[in-house]
Amino acid sequence: MDNNSGPFYFDLTLFTDQGALRYLFFTLCLLLYAAIVSGNIVIIVTICLERSLHQPMYIFISCLSVNSLYGSAGFFPRFMVDLLSDTHLISRPACFTQMYVIYTYASYELTILSVMAYDRYVAICQPLHYQNKMTSRVVCGLVAFVWCYPVCTIFFCLYLSIRLPLCGNQLPRVFCTNWPVVQLSCVETTLNNVAGFFVTITTVFLPLIFVLYSYLCILLVCRRSSAEFRGKALQTCLPHIVTFVNYSITLFCEVSLSRYKADEINPFVVVVLSLEFLIIPPIMNPLVYGLNLPQIRGMILWLLKRPKMTSYS
Repeated sequence: MDNNSGPFYFDLTLFTDQGALRYLFFTLCLLLYAAIVSGNIVIIVTICLERSLHQPMYIFISCLSVNSLYGSAGFFPRFMVDLLSDTHLISRPACFTQMYVIYTYASYELTILSVMAYDRYVAICQPLHYQNKMTSRVVCGLVAFVWCYPVCTIFFCLYLSIRLPLCGNQLPRVFCTNWPVVQLSCVETTLNNVAGFFVTITTVFLPLIFVLYSYLCILLVCRRSSAEFRGKALQTCLPHIVTFVNYSITLFCEVSLSRYKADEINPFVVVVLSLEFLIIPPIMNPLVYGLNLPQIRGMILWLLKRPKMTSYS
């Protein structure tokens, strides 16, 4: 059998006929997508316009917002079209493209959070060396690593799936994911399983371990420091901790779900668990960083008041 044989279209089977409710769901998703886009654009524009925010921590926050826009663009437009459609077929190239965008988004998020944890570790545990260690060149190198490493690992994993001959076309999901496609294979998939395990370890668990190690070091330093120092450390670390915990929980749900057969779980549970990491972090990140960091919050308020001040002058 030719390696490229198999169905040209996949059928996303978890979509059901919602009748007139589809328009309500479409409207809610459109409003949610608009909120994600506008909130993250506000964070990016605020950091770009204000020179005092051109610091490593805020550059990494803007990377988080860019990634939220990237991941949302790979999911919401197609999902909203499917909500209004009577058929839910997606071409094979479009399906693997969506997989690539969603998986790189997920990996980008963790690598960015890892780099942010390193930034906080240096700032709190080695404050006298911060300026020397977090130079513009180092920050550019870290940003390049954040964007380049997931591209290679995710591409390799998906390439192994693209070349599989498939004996079916039904995917029990509302968007394209890799493991259900691998399960449709007509041949042995041991190499895919090994590659998937390797990619999961290097792009999910290693970053998680690094973040936990960084915060363990920060915690030990804070225990030996004054109450004022602990308060300042908590203020700068709290948004990152909230983002990290939030994303870890939602990603764990998706990773766990991918190893179960969909017909063994309630379809509603499958949909909720699979959508959490695509919806909650992009909408939460602007709120967490915009409301909790006084520098960003103050600059957003100043930018909002500026048009009014200009009109009165």
